[in-house]
Amino acid sequence: MVVAFNVEARDFNDKLMNRPYADLRRWHLGFSVGVHTQDLNFTNNGYVTENGESWFIEQPAFSPGFCVNGLIDFRLNDYFNVRFSPGMYFGNRDIRMYEATTGATERQNIKSAHVVFPIDLKYSSVRYRNVRPYLVGGIMPTYDVTKKRSDFIKLKPTDFYLTVGFGCDFYLPFFKFNPEIKFCFGMTDVLETNRPDLADDPGKLKFTQSLKKATSQMVVLTFYFE
Repeated sequence: MVVAFNVEARDFNDKLMNRPYADLRRWHLGFSVGVHTQDLNFTNNGYVTENGESWFIEQPAFSPGFCVNGLIDFRLNDYFNVRFSPGMYFGNRDIRMYEATTGATERQNIKSAHVVFPIDLKYSSVRYRNVRPYLVGGIMPTYDVTKKRSDFIKLKPTDFYLTVGFGCDFYLPFFKFNPEIKFCFGMTDVLETNRPDLADDPGKLKFTQSLKKATSQMVVLTFYFE
């Protein structure tokens, strides 16, 4: 009688859990789509031109972008996974330049198409039925493949981010669905100070001369299908 009850209880719990052995695979593949915002933190240096102009540069607002990634997930143990998710991030940054004395303004839109190579360590909690929260952190080298123009501000194509985020695995009957929020902090100065492209238009060089450095940040909302 007791044995029969235990068997029935186990069968009932198995029916509640979708894909009960999904996390036991040594490795698996997936993909993701998502949206993100790109931010630039400018450090102005107070440069004053020969005409007495003093320009300050900032990014006053965020513009949404789109991202798509593949996924290779390697299981280390019951709680840790290493994840490699190469992909593309498409976005833009709206830059404003202000002159302190006259109030003159300039504007530039910097479009980007980053090839990204994120490598993350994922720590998952104990699974409760069909839900499993997790934390993730890692690194993300990027390369911008857009053609650079001779504009006011020019950015270097390469960057390197430290990333941290959180998400939750939802176990559906045929796949895992994982919404994830990740915060990305650029660790390199992406301001291009060598501007031979402005030799014929030196008036634009004053904007680069007004900056000490520029660093990138991103917030990414991703939806994984595994």
